[in-house]
Amino acid sequence: MEIDKKIIIKLIQALEDLKKSLKGIDIETKNKVVEEEIDLSDKIIIKSPIVGTAYLAPEPGGKKFAEVGKKIKKGDTVMIIEAMKTMNHVPSTSDGIIKEICVDDGQPVEFDQKIIILE
Repeated sequence: MEIDKKIIIKLIQALEDLKKSLKGIDIETKNKVVEEEIDLSDKIIIKSPIVGTAYLAPEPGGKKFAEVGKKIKKGDTVMIIEAMKTMNHVPSTSDGIIKEICVDDGQPVEFDQKIIILE
């Protein structure tokens, strides 16, 4: 395949014209969304013990195991992870107040994925 030099020259010229027309305009190449970083130094992270699908309630439309702001004790079920048609209760690893729930109901989760943050 032979490259036509005239096409390359026209392309370079078009890019130079575009560059001149955009002079003085700030073009951002990064995503404009600024994510808030949470300081996790004093937080307790509960991670998924298995790969599966996370469910926040024992049945559709039922009362959720965990909600932001709720106090929980060590051993309380925070969610269910279904794997191979088996419902596995995930217990809290310590006492605390739920700061953030990191997964949605019905969302697939990976092993060792952060699922809940406690204070």
